[in-house]
Amino acid sequence: MTTDRALAEREAAEAAGIEVKPAAGHIGADIGGVDLAEGLAAAQVAAIRAAVLRWKVVFFRDQRLDHAGHVAFARLFGEPVVLPWRGKASPAGFPEIETTADRLELGGRFGMEHDEWLRRRRHTLLRGWHCDHGARVDPPAATILRAETVPPYGGDTTWSNLAAAYAGLSAPMRAFVDTLRAEHRLGVGYQPRPGDDAYVRHLLDHQTATVHPLVRVHPETGERVLFVNGYYVEQIAGLSRPESAAILEMLLEQATRPEYTVRFRWEPGSVAFWDNRATIHLAPSDNAHLGHPRTMHRVMLAGDVPAGVDGTPSEPVTGSEPGRW
Repeated sequence: MTTDRALAEREAAEAAGIEVKPAAGHIGADIGGVDLAEGLAAAQVAAIRAAVLRWKVVFFRDQRLDHAGHVAFARLFGEPVVLPWRGKASPAGFPEIETTADRLELGGRFGMEHDEWLRRRRHTLLRGWHCDHGARVDPPAATILRAETVPPYGGDTTWSNLAAAYAGLSAPMRAFVDTLRAEHRLGVGYQPRPGDDAYVRHLLDHQTATVHPLVRVHPETGERVLFVNGYYVEQIAGLSRPESAAILEMLLEQATRPEYTVRFRWEPGSVAFWDNRATIHLAPSDNAHLGHPRTMHRVMLAGDVPAGVDGTPSEPVTGSEPGRW
């Protein structure tokens, strides 16, 4: 980022009366001096938006948001997504909010408990990294996650900056991946159970898949973003499976290098607001055995159809269409 842009963002934050404190070298910032439950002035909204675009994920501590306040805050930055199906822990009367509560997401559905589902969904480290709803033709633009109940230790979330990861590739590799497209398909990161697997049958009956550019151009910043993740990416178009597997593994390792990441320790009242177009994140897997509840509330903002370096948009294969959930 240029010095002029950094100065302009700092001046905007100061004018809005908020503090933006970077949390890591490439991604993440803590925002102070604002009470999200009181409503925000236009200058504050602009400063927070600029911080999200710059730092990809921002964190607020000790907030007093209830469900209505959570939705109202989200509406300042876009149109909340209304999911056709939400987990059973989600609140009635707030269709924009999806609640994730450990041991309730599957809770015995498909013949397995939550712990087994986590093991099979995240059977390798790289497979756990994902953006929200990346198999859709129009993945959400952003996600706002609010912590209600968290364990006393464990349960951290980690994010990675995909624009920085792209910039960190060598020039010949950037030129190569600029030309590629890949299929993102729901469930490819899931390791099936031996024998019959009801969850696999469910995935097959509810397929969602899209061919996305491997490098997308961010619609607001113009940055080139390495659009890759472990849970959805199936195959690079035009390459053999061995070629595709090798390149995807290399790109995922690049995308999740520690220097491009930030890790966040949740507390009750914490809020994380991230750019789903420029990040992937890793949900925690170190707290399921602890026996402490972890209840989080999520609102996603509607996104656009990604476009590649040459301007070619993503193409739906099955299961989604722009603007329709």
